[in-house]
Amino acid sequence: MNVALGGTFDPIHDGHRALFERAFELGDVTVGLTSDELAPKTRHDQRHVRPYSERKANLGDELAALAVDYDREWEVRELTEPTGIATEPQFDALVVSPETETGGRRINEIREERGHGPLEIEVVPHVYADDGDIISSTRIVTGEIDEHGNLTPERTGRENIS
Repeated sequence: MNVALGGTFDPIHDGHRALFERAFELGDVTVGLTSDELAPKTRHDQRHVRPYSERKANLGDELAALAVDYDREWEVRELTEPTGIATEPQFDALVVSPETETGGRRINEIREERGHGPLEIEVVPHVYADDGDIISSTRIVTGEIDEHGNLTPERTGRENIS
């Protein structure tokens, strides 16, 4: 099975890792990584996003380790539009989080318009931090939690770094 997923992944956290693991369970994985131009447009918050090259290097490290564990192939491709790579005919499944499930349905509409079969949409549940709230990159960047959801009240966020 050829599996797609996409995002900004800055910084990568255990919620992202749950998405990656599910994708590798299903098949070979292609991750669409938002371009520097697209990344700010996909954010609900105004925060700094690291450059594409840095995000791609970090993502590659994460995916390479999982690919070995699951004996799968993987690649990272640049996303320049929100519906990205998943509208291409070679994919069989799309891994999404609960908040991006609607986008997955929109991708299937576009695929149908283009004469491609629908993707199997695999919704991976959120991963929760120690305080019971969702682990998110924004919470990590603001210094609330670390990548594993541990509370970090002594830490300052990325926006406070000079």
